[in-house]
This record gives sequence, C-alpha cells and structure tokens, in this order.
Amino acid sequence: MLTKSLSTRFAVVVTSFAVLSSAVFVGAQDAAATREPFADIYTKLSPSVVAIAVEKQTTVRDALPGMNAPQQPQIERGLGSGFVLSKDGYILTNDHVVEGETKLEVDFNDGTLARAHVVGTDPDADIAVIQVENIPAEKLIPVTFADSDDLYIGQTVLAIGSPFGERWTLTSGIISGRDRIIQGLTNYSIGGVVQTDAAINPGNSGGPLLNLNGEVVGINAQIASESGSNSGIGFAIPSNLAQRAAQDLIDKGFVEYSYLGISGSDVTLDAMEALNIPNDTRGVMVQTVQAGSPADRAQLQAAQTKDANDPNSTLTSADIITAINDHELYGMADLISYLASNTKPGDKASLTVLRDGKDTVKIEVTLIPRPHTAQS
Repeated sequence: MLTKSLSTRFAVVVTSFAVLSSAVFVGAQDAAATREPFADIYTKLSPSVVAIAVEKQTTVRDALPGMNAPQQPQIERGLGSGFVLSKDGYILTNDHVVEGETKLEVDFNDGTLARAHVVGTDPDADIAVIQVENIPAEKLIPVTFADSDDLYIGQTVLAIGSPFGERWTLTSGIISGRDRIIQGLTNYSIGGVVQTDAAINPGNSGGPLLNLNGEVVGINAQIASESGSNSGIGFAIPSNLAQRAAQDLIDKGFVEYSYLGISGSDVTLDAMEALNIPNDTRGVMVQTVQAGSPADRAQLQAAQTKDANDPNSTLTSADIITAINDHELYGMADLISYLASNTKPGDKASLTVLRDGKDTVKIEVTLIPRPHTAQS
C-alpha cells in the first residue's frame, strides 16, 4: 500500500513538471524567499532548543496469570524537548516530559551533554522548569517570548523539537485555531491554547512554537490524533501562560492559580431560544456553583431547567458571564485563560452577568487559590 501511494505521488510530480516547467525559475525564487527566513530562524534558535532524555523507574509484575509474584523494577526511557530560559541554566519543558523522572540528561545541538534536575512542575498547565548542571553561561542562549494574545489565525509558525527521536527537526505551518481547551495533567483544563497545523509528533513535547521573528509563542504539548502521530492538529500552551508559570516555579517552586468556583459552558442556541436572548450572545453559562466558593459567596446562580433529572429539559433560568474586569468573554476557554494568565489568588474581579436573559448585573468576587477539583 505504501509503495503504491508513493508511486502514485511520483507520477503526479513527473506529470506536473512538464506543465509547470516554464515557471520553474520564478517558482524557485519564490521558494528561496520562503526558505531563507526559516533557515535563519533555525540557525538562530536551534542552540536554544534542547533534547531531554528521561529515565523513569517503574515496576511490573513478573508472573503468569493467577500467580502472585513480586513486582520487578523496570526502567522506562523517553525523549522530549525544551528550551533555554536564562543564563542560570533554567530550561522550560512540559510536565508530562519529566513526570516521574529518576534521571534527566539534556542534549544541546553542539553536542554538549549535561545532567539536570527538576526545579518545579505545574501539572495544571503541563509546564515544568528544569536546571542544567555544570554548563558555562556562554553556552546558554535564552529565547525571547512574544505576546500570545497577539496571535492570529493564518499566522506562520515554526516548531523545533525531537519528533520520534529525530533531534532538532524543524517543521512549519500556521496558527490554525486559537482559544482551544485541552486537558492538563490534573482535573483542570488549560484554556487559551494555540492550535497549529505544523507537524507536531511525540518528542516535540516541550519544544518551542515560534513566530517569524524567532520569538516563542507557545510550548508544543499535545496532538489530536487517532494514530498517535500528527494529523494536522497540534496544540501549544500559550507563551503568556507559560511565562507566568515558569517564573512562579523558579521563584517559589509551585504555581498558584485563582479560583472562581463554577463549571460552565459556552452559550448554546437552545439556551438563547429558551431565554429569548439574541442569537449572537457570547459568554459563559454557569452550570454549577461550588458551595463555599467565591462564586457562591457572590450569589452567582446555576442554570435551572423544568426537570432537573432530564438533561434535555427546557432551560428556565441561567447566569451568563459576559465579561470579567470588562474583558469580553466569548466562551469557557476565554474565562479559563483569563483567570490563569491575568489573575492571582486574592485579586478582586468584576463579573458582568446577564441574569435570566433579562437583567445585566455587576458582581464582585474575591478569588481564592485553586483547590484540586474540576471547576474553574
């Protein structure tokens, strides 16, 4: 099947060559103009990107079915990516790259190898900071970050990493979506995630997603795939969230996020019709309110239906949060992102709430540290 596919593609290329031969010179110039910036960025940034070899000790039960044998130690090895944050040797990567590590080895593209230790991890945002040992400062070339809030769909981006162990691989694509939600390593979701069609595969995790200025706009973290390899949808933790988490990990060894105490959803057409509100209404419809939470103390109201036991029952009332601190919300992903990147525990936040489709009210809440639950 593979041979047939490759042969077919070859025939298409040969056939097309005759048709397009008169435009070869112009096409070559255009291709060169596209390639050179990519090459310059790769040359500049590849010394900042590292491969991270990880060893983890696990146990397996060495026995036939039905036998009660002791567990045996086993070493698992993996490979991820990361990039240099500072001359102090701090390196940013994904938490899932180093989770459970017993040994870390960092490989620089000039052949330098170094041991490293974990400084801190943030499983909620799948972020980790490690620090390399015994590396001269002149070998450490920190990246620069861009404001991920300025990204736009269609923007060209590049990824550098070690997909399938092929170290310092460069791939290119565009920002194909914004404000996505992905699952972190805890019950919490990560909001404001960047979607790209640049090829992201196992081993790219923790590596940088770059704009054409060579600035980091995200940390490559996940793919949407049924096969385990790239299918045109990759996800990166936005740079603004990554920087905030990294600084807290370096300063304190942990990250504390603010907590509102709701579960919510985007506003559906059914909800718009039931509440008789415009069909372009955007915001977060409050589904549940956690007892004792800031939302509960501020008397936010959960959505109610005619029959609480029937999920398809008609909606009768709901609070829709349309803005936080005058920042308009388009949906749940926007609220999650704003809370994580723009607020800290102890902050006061002003919520603009459309209540039951009739009244717009301002509600002030005092945010608290995020507990270990699945709410926002």
